Amino acid sequence: MHGRMPEQRYDQSAVLTFPLGLPGFEGATRFVLREHAEYAPVVSLQSIDLDLSFLAVPVGALDADYALAVNAEDLRRLGLPTERQPEPGLDVLCLALLCAPKSGPATANLLAPVVVNLKTHLAVQAVRSDTRYSHQQPLPGDGAC
Repeated sequence: MHGRMPEQRYDQSAVLTFPLGLPGFEGATRFVLREHAEYAPVVSLQSIDLDLSFLAVPVGALDADYALAVNAEDLRRLGLPTERQPEPGLDVLCLALLCAPKSGPATANLLAPVVVNLKTHLAVQAVRSDTRYSHQQPLPGDGAC
């Protein structure tokens, strides 16, 4: 059950806006990234609308050759040109959401990364139309986060 988020401090310019929310959490449209040095490169994607938080990691930390594939509709939502894919680190921040089940190893969702326009802070969870990557990609090493 997700309720209203208790009052928290954040810089308004750092708010990431998901126009449609995240799949399954459509009421959560505004998030901030929280960095925790001891867990780097893992960050938390914290909702400022609901009591909701996700762990995420830059896709490049998991797969240095990750090939981004954002559909034209999501590119328009992000306010980016539709004739080319955005470049992670230059045009966009690209994060894989992490899943840490009670039993089994932690995994990363490389099939549907969170893509953030670095200039406008508009964001989407960009579900790929291919199956090149998995939504349950094992983490490198021992899988510890």
